[in-house]
Amino acid sequence: MNILLTGASRGIGAAASAALIRDGHQIVGHSTSGNDGLIGADFAEPSAPRHLWDRSVKALGGRIDVLVNNAGIFEGIDVGASDDEWHSAWARTLTVNLQASADLCRLAVQHFRERGGGGRIVNVASRAAYRGDSPAHWHYAASKAGMIGMTKSIARGYASENILAFAVCPGFTVSEMTEEYLTGRGGAQILADIPLGRVASTDEVAETIRWLATRAPASATGAVIDINGASYVR
Repeated sequence: MNILLTGASRGIGAAASAALIRDGHQIVGHSTSGNDGLIGADFAEPSAPRHLWDRSVKALGGRIDVLVNNAGIFEGIDVGASDDEWHSAWARTLTVNLQASADLCRLAVQHFRERGGGGRIVNVASRAAYRGDSPAHWHYAASKAGMIGMTKSIARGYASENILAFAVCPGFTVSEMTEEYLTGRGGAQILADIPLGRVASTDEVAETIRWLATRAPASATGAVIDINGASYVR
C-alpha cells in the first residue's frame, strides 16, 4: 500500500513508519521541518495540508491508499492568561491538531472517490478526547474530541464506497520526549493512574496503527481503539 503518515519524525510516528515499512508498504512521511527525507509542512499554515498532499501524491506515483494523521501539538495555556494569549493558543492547537487533519481527510476522501476502490484513514487522537486533560490543556482535549467525531462521521458517510476510517486513542506514551519526566517526579503519579502499571510504548501504538491501516476488517470502520493500560475505559 501507498501510505501518507504525518508527524513521522519521532515518537509514535517514527515507530509507525518503521512498522509499516517492515510490512512492505511504501511510506511518505511528514514533519514540520522536512528533515531526514520527510516532506516538510507547517500545519499552523492553512495552505500546508494541500501542499503536503499534492507532494505526497506525486511522490507515491499518483496514488495514496492510506492516510495516517499522527501530527499534533501539546502546548499548555493557563486559564489566567490574557484574552489574546488564550485565543492564540486555542487557534494554534485547533488549527494544527484538528483543522489540518480535517483538510487531509477531505483530500483523502476526494482522492479515494476519484480513483475508486476505497481507502483507509487512521486518526491518532488521545484518551483526552474522552476523559479530558489537565487544566492547561482544554484546547488539546477539545481538538482530540473533534478528531473522534470527524472519524465517526467519515466512517458513517463513506463506508458504502469502501472508504474506512478508524481512530487510535493512546494515553501517556513513553518516548524520547517523556522518558526523563517518567523517571522524575511526575512518573509515580502517572503510573499510579494506570492499572497495567506502565505506560504504553510507541511500538504498541505503532502496531495498532499498522493493523488499522492495513489489516483491520472493513466492518470495524468507525472503531476507536484505546491504548492506555486501562487508565481510561469506556
